[in-house]
Amino acid sequence: MKYGEDESRRAVFEQALKGKRIPILTLDNKWYQLLNEEAREGVAGLEEELNTLLKRQGKLNNEVKDIKRLKKRLMEEIVSMMGDGEEETDSDSAQKSEQNRRLVEECNEKLEGLQDQLLELPEEIEHVNFNLMLATMDQCYGMMAENNKNVQDIEEWVSEIRVELKKKLVRKQEMERHSHAIYNYMHDVFGAEVVDIFDMHHDPEGQEM
Repeated sequence: MKYGEDESRRAVFEQALKGKRIPILTLDNKWYQLLNEEAREGVAGLEEELNTLLKRQGKLNNEVKDIKRLKKRLMEEIVSMMGDGEEETDSDSAQKSEQNRRLVEECNEKLEGLQDQLLELPEEIEHVNFNLMLATMDQCYGMMAENNKNVQDIEEWVSEIRVELKKKLVRKQEMERHSHAIYNYMHDVFGAEVVDIFDMHHDPEGQEM
């Protein structure tokens, strides 16, 4: 396939995908069943890139959850070390409370950074997933073209075999009729002994003698 034809086909695929909700392909079992081994090799780079982004997203989400749990625990400790709305007077408690406040601020900063990354990831994932779908469509186009050619070749082979089979069947019937005529003539001349004379194990009609 020429480069220009590839580009033209890609443009058609892109137009077809506009406005379509594309599932995350590497999370879809049907997608894995769709491609054969050769086709999978053709999209392996994009598949790996998408999985890397998904793993990163999952890791960031887990980090956010962990930091939020830590922040909650720190806040609860700060509150527990305070009196009825008054600052704690014990020096150790005050020091601990101050340390917790610094840690809470660090948690807030980390959360902000992680959430910024999480906001960017969906667009990256969508972009790579879109390109993976385009590559998948291209591979499917190739597989279908090859399948159609093979189907046509098989149909031609079957058609030729049918013609040959019909010829063979006609020839078989002609030989059976000829043998039957010989058998009848010889039977009229020699009687049942024709079986021994001609060493016949079966009569021309296919029944054992």
